[in-house]
Amino acid sequence: MALLLPLSSYAQNWPDKPIHLVVAFAAGGLADTIARTLQPKLSESFGQPVLIENKGGAGGSLAEAYLAKSAPDGYTMMMGVDSLPVNPLMIKGLSYDTFKDLQPVSLLARVPLVLITPSTSQVNNLPDLIKAARAQPGRLSYASPGSGTSNHLYMELLNTKSGNEMIHIPYKGGGPAITDLMGGQVDAMLISVTLAAPQWKAGKLKALAVTGETRSVLLGDVKTFPELGYPEMVTYTWGGLFLPAGTPPAISQRIFNDFSKIIHQPEIVARFRDLGAEVVMNTPSEFTALLQSTRDKMAELIASKKISF
Repeated sequence: MALLLPLSSYAQNWPDKPIHLVVAFAAGGLADTIARTLQPKLSESFGQPVLIENKGGAGGSLAEAYLAKSAPDGYTMMMGVDSLPVNPLMIKGLSYDTFKDLQPVSLLARVPLVLITPSTSQVNNLPDLIKAARAQPGRLSYASPGSGTSNHLYMELLNTKSGNEMIHIPYKGGGPAITDLMGGQVDAMLISVTLAAPQWKAGKLKALAVTGETRSVLLGDVKTFPELGYPEMVTYTWGGLFLPAGTPPAISQRIFNDFSKIIHQPEIVARFRDLGAEVVMNTPSEFTALLQSTRDKMAELIASKKISF
């Protein structure tokens, strides 16, 4: 009991300095949006500044490695994304073990993806894109926020199901990717409804199909992939919270409680709804099960396509 007293005292005094929230992708993507939406209320709840650091690159693995090497004291946390569970399948020689060195706290929010093309494109719908890709094998390109994201893997799944081979162009986040798409540097991409809707409404993008189980209220009558004959194309991009493994239970529970309290506040729920996102706060064990099932589901596709960095 005497050995536990210093840890208990430390947890009670936490936090007594600024907290660093690392975002695994560049500014402008879903994970960054979640972090910046919650930041003011987190700082208020913790009683300390919450500082956001964007560490994009290598499908989020740079941020993951940084978190894995950070002290497990609650002062460094990470907003990870859906590439995290599949990075070990694609990246050889990772300096950390995804399922041992990173401690899942909770899934926070998810949003469906939408397949988009530039407004100047001759492509107007999903059959048009598939027809154009078949007519020019290996010529059309698609962007993604990074290798291993659901944006990337589900475009590869669409390639497989439609018999196409569009070329993958990875970026360090959704923001830079959508900018180049609108500029015509790439031909198409799957991107979160959150990022696409404003540009679609402004007439800068064409929306071809949504990966959600239902149509998005932000995109009017844009059909879902299942409606267009691709039932396997149902997926969501998500943002979730992680800590270094070994973070004291009292601290990780405090962090979970504060995030849960904040993200369920009506104004936060409404803010995410306006972005086309759904709040999905689950338990660490439920989040861990999601990570493992995603890894298992994508393993065959990654192996068959020989997807790697």
